[in-house]
Amino acid sequence: MNLKPLSNHLFIEPLEEEKVTKGGIVLPETAEKERPIKGKVLATGPGKKNDKGEIQLMSVKIGDTVLFKKYGPDEVELDGKKYLVADEDDILAIIE
Repeated sequence: MNLKPLSNHLFIEPLEEEKVTKGGIVLPETAEKERPIKGKVLATGPGKKNDKGEIQLMSVKIGDTVLFKKYGPDEVELDGKKYLVADEDDILAIIE
């Protein structure tokens, strides 16, 4: 799959976290399914144009693990797998 997002859009693979209670019990996927807020950047656009027409470079890069707004990105499905498309403004932090 070869994707090239436009403008300041990012293509993200959501990372599902395993839910573990304080007592160490692992909860199955079927229990309380929430939308992920963490993912791995698979592709980035070139950046958004500013008022002068210059492209502002993206602050995230391919391979970064990011924290994003829960309901900011749009879900897309390709080849039976779910991905997220987000604006750079939806990204809250890069996890190092």
